[in-house]
Amino acid sequence: MTLSPSVQSTNVQPPTLRDVYEARKTIAPYLARTPLHYSAGLSQLFEAEIYLKHEEYHPLGAFKGRGGLNLLSHLSEEERQRGVITASTGNHGQSIASACRIFGARALIALPEKDPNPLKVAAMQALGAELVLHGDNFDEAKAHAERLAREEGLRYVHPTDEPLLIAGVGTQALEIIEDLPDVEVMYLPLGGGSGVAGACTVAQAIDSRIRVRAVQSAGAPAGFLSWQQGQLVQAPMNTFAEGIATMNGYELPQRIIRHALDDFVLVSDEEIMHAMGLLIEKAHTMAEGAGAVATAGALKQKDDLRGKKVSITVSGGNTTAEVLAEALKVYNEVG
Repeated sequence: MTLSPSVQSTNVQPPTLRDVYEARKTIAPYLARTPLHYSAGLSQLFEAEIYLKHEEYHPLGAFKGRGGLNLLSHLSEEERQRGVITASTGNHGQSIASACRIFGARALIALPEKDPNPLKVAAMQALGAELVLHGDNFDEAKAHAERLAREEGLRYVHPTDEPLLIAGVGTQALEIIEDLPDVEVMYLPLGGGSGVAGACTVAQAIDSRIRVRAVQSAGAPAGFLSWQQGQLVQAPMNTFAEGIATMNGYELPQRIIRHALDDFVLVSDEEIMHAMGLLIEKAHTMAEGAGAVATAGALKQKDDLRGKKVSITVSGGNTTAEVLAEALKVYNEVG
């Protein structure tokens, strides 16, 4: 594998626990608190107390809605009128599109032209976003969005290097700890890293004994490699789980998680699909690939979790029937 330094860099300051509390007040009128449910089936399998944080219960079907609302609420009227542009494979784009609709801003979403998730595309269009299809992957779409922002004077929203986004999505971890104060281990998916960075921010400030663990597809390991090497890197990307498919590590999340993250787990696409099937059979929960990856990581570390209280974030449920059918096939074959 050939790695090269990422060109992304930022000098913005990371959010604090106070910022997360402020974000909760901001988003509360628009988003209901999601449940943390004990899973008897998974607990029996893991020989531990397993609780699922059901972020797929959000109206947009994913945790990202928290961040978009918090960020758009802080933009000036002039910025909203000029328009907001971002890049996304779907869930982040839905978050920004929905928040723009609520706050009366023009929304442009750049996404890969190659194999976009049709459910997420339809959802963004239904929310009134202008879609800009460009490139074969997320990072090419992101570079195009940055160019358009400069050329047209739009407010560019970075998918991860935005303290307001991280504070917004960090509210999910705040809810977990409030509902389960003695949680010992928290598993979350990592693509760009905003969700894990938010969880680390909250856990470190409230109880540093809580172990936050990130899980990423081995087919798109840039976040893991950036954390492992202590510098931003680019890496090849080949995973069906578009919600965590990125070729780069990103500066602000990596800065936050570098010393706060307890562990980082890589799982194969087969393991992610198996986890999708496992969630359906054992927890009556439908998750997309990115939404099931934290479960796959916890399953990989099952022996270490015996007897512990564990939260697993189901970050999204925006999958297609075709992908779900393939996941169930894998699950039935593996057993």
